[in-house]
Amino acid sequence: QVEIVESGGGLVHPGGSLRLACGAAGSISSTYDMGWYRQAPGRERELVARVLSDGTADYGDSAKGRFTVSRDNAKNTLLLVMNSLNPEDTAVYYCSLSYRRNGSLRVYWGRGTQVTVSL
Repeated sequence: QVEIVESGGGLVHPGGSLRLACGAAGSISSTYDMGWYRQAPGRERELVARVLSDGTADYGDSAKGRFTVSRDNAKNTLLLVMNSLNPEDTAVYYCSLSYRRNGSLRVYWGRGTQVTVSL
């Protein structure tokens, strides 16, 4: 199985910055996607940023221009630098790793890290 652990969440003032880290370990395919997602109470889980196995990065609309995602394949880690945070960014941020095996999609999730943006 795959174990995913997120870290770096906390309380930050509006306009501030925060750095999240995700580490994965276990039986992982040589080609995989990794991404950050978030979910606020009463709202659907949404994409924040991800890096596909080919190295391309995708950002959710709310993250474009403010957040930067980077990936280290050798360490199976995914970093997210968040700038210009606002209260709407308050959510639990989850890291995900996915890959295909025998034609089926396998998706693994961490337990999440809380990000709170408040005065």
